[in-house]
Amino acid sequence: MAQLSDSQLATISDHPIGDALNSFRTTFNDLALLYAGLSSNETNFTYTAQLLRDVVAEKDDPTIWATVYDLIRQTQPAPASTTLPTVPSRPGPETPPKSTTSTPIAPPSQQTPTVFHSGSGVYTSETRDNIDPMLKAEVERNLIIDHPEVFDAFWGRVAQLPDIATAVLDMCKGADEPMYSEDTGWVDWPPSCKENEVLRFLRRHVDQFLAFADERGFRPSERRRCVAKPNQPLAGSVAIRKLDIGIARRTPDEPYDDSAPCNWSQILIPGELKSNPVKDNHNDTWLDIARYAREVFAAQDTRRFVLGFTLCGSNMRLWEFDRLGCVGSTSFNIHTDGHKFVSVILGCLWMNDEELGFDPTIVEDDGRWLEIQRGDKLERIFLEEVIKPQRSIAGRGTTCRKGRVDNDESNEQLVIKDSWEYEERPEEGLLLQEATAARVTNVAQYYHHETVRVGDAVDDVVGNIRKTLSGTGGRNPFERRRIKLYDALTSAAASGDSSQGSGRGGSRGRARSRGQSASRKRSSSHVDGSMPPPKRPCSDSAGNEESSRRRNRVHRRVIIKGVGKSLYEASSLKAMLTGLLGGLKGHESLLEKAKILHRDISIGNVLLNDAEDDGFLIDVDLAIKTDREEASGAPSKTGTKVFMAIGALYGEDHSFMHDLESFFWLLFWICTHWNGAGPDLSISETSA
Repeated sequence: MAQLSDSQLATISDHPIGDALNSFRTTFNDLALLYAGLSSNETNFTYTAQLLRDVVAEKDDPTIWATVYDLIRQTQPAPASTTLPTVPSRPGPETPPKSTTSTPIAPPSQQTPTVFHSGSGVYTSETRDNIDPMLKAEVERNLIIDHPEVFDAFWGRVAQLPDIATAVLDMCKGADEPMYSEDTGWVDWPPSCKENEVLRFLRRHVDQFLAFADERGFRPSERRRCVAKPNQPLAGSVAIRKLDIGIARRTPDEPYDDSAPCNWSQILIPGELKSNPVKDNHNDTWLDIARYAREVFAAQDTRRFVLGFTLCGSNMRLWEFDRLGCVGSTSFNIHTDGHKFVSVILGCLWMNDEELGFDPTIVEDDGRWLEIQRGDKLERIFLEEVIKPQRSIAGRGTTCRKGRVDNDESNEQLVIKDSWEYEERPEEGLLLQEATAARVTNVAQYYHHETVRVGDAVDDVVGNIRKTLSGTGGRNPFERRRIKLYDALTSAAASGDSSQGSGRGGSRGRARSRGQSASRKRSSSHVDGSMPPPKRPCSDSAGNEESSRRRNRVHRRVIIKGVGKSLYEASSLKAMLTGLLGGLKGHESLLEKAKILHRDISIGNVLLNDAEDDGFLIDVDLAIKTDREEASGAPSKTGTKVFMAIGALYGEDHSFMHDLESFFWLLFWICTHWNGAGPDLSISETSA
């Protein structure tokens, strides 16, 4: 609420939902009183043991909030002279609590757990306050560090790199004024490790390494430069984002003195610097380099993965980011392992585009194009503008581009969608092909689909990107920490329960919660009525299930006919509602004619056609056949959280009614953010 403008707050206050928002204040007051009681030892800490256990175990939101309200009932009795009403105190609709008689909860085998990542926000919700916690959770959930094979798996692919590094290091040792010694390391390394001094050291040595390599006849295929401007924001991001250091592509007309500005679209390998070597093993450092990788993914639509490095003091760690998450190497000291340090720097300068993580199936030669085998015919599709890509690291990484078939008389515009799907999930292309064959209306029409192949192999994360990177190396420090914390809390709670009568606040807390009559406790209707909506994915096993199995994502490509525009780009309110109505008709047609339930209604998936006389649905990558017998087996699914039905967030089996509720939230979102005709929205200046 704090991030909303005055006009947005006014819109909400005039709507019936404002009444429900006001009821949240009761809960906040209760929690504040509980905190005060704990801080002053008026309330026994043992009452919080169950809540701590539930949080550490990542229980679902209904369980968490049930524990919270049980805690409130135990420690804070209601006023003795008042019987709390079970009906609203003032007229007007209220947001109801979660229904207990509506759609039944499906068994675990029928549902795929929902998780959210930093790409789950939408436009105006993409503020730093919202995105940073989501990115942190995304990184912690999908992190591997101390993997011993990162250097060999990625830098080891560079041709002649060992020979080039050996030649350059020998010249560093044999220079008139030696730059490196096996005994002391790099001679001009700044002992203070201050950022500006380390930056000058790196820029100087990058230039010197290139000069030494050139003397020995080794030259990179293209010019690159070391960007070291930590106080100057880089262009090309939604928000103001700075970069400590990075290796960037140098355009032909750029001056060699590095005075030219740099864009995120030019960054090939980002780096993060810390003066304190202890920071090498700190999650703040890992999160910083992850932020840079997220910006690179967003600015470069053909990236399959991103490489990076952190340098904390003289300790260097290498990083690889892909659609499964983040992998960090074991750290090494650049003084004691000078050859590896030289190899890392030269590898960043010598890697070709595929080794840097770019998609080789999209060719940049006389325009941007790709080729598909459609039946017995090879077609070349020239790509045009990129439609807004998904801004995340781990996830589907969906990117859409407009394009046209070369030498096609109709000159029909197509949309080419690339995404990284869990290999267990049904192919979106097959579902869309089936829908088109069933003559579904108001849904994007099928043209072609394929699983992308790179190097004569299926382009997936485990087998193609990470290749020789073993699945057993490294560790997730946060998973181990959660297990240890859970064990400690369980032990503490057990000992606390056995001695609950002792302690300064024990008798008071017990007298308040158990010594009073039932009439002085809050009624369940009062508690449930003010229960806030969930803030986290409703799956207590999603994280555990994902971490306990070897996951994999596959690069899939779907091509559809017809290009529309977003509802908020409508020229009038009538046109916007026409597009929304078209989406509803498409949802009904998809369900009735093809037995397909969409399950991902959002602002990006309901489009208005160019003539503004109809709308249609796109993206059936989360859709399911209504007659399926079991879940796909994918570790998790994602969705655009602000449009998801409340029941779906609670974990109810997804039905068409949840999609209809999503259409309502879509309309509500548009009413709040639409500024009239044109593409602009009321987006916060603190966007991520």
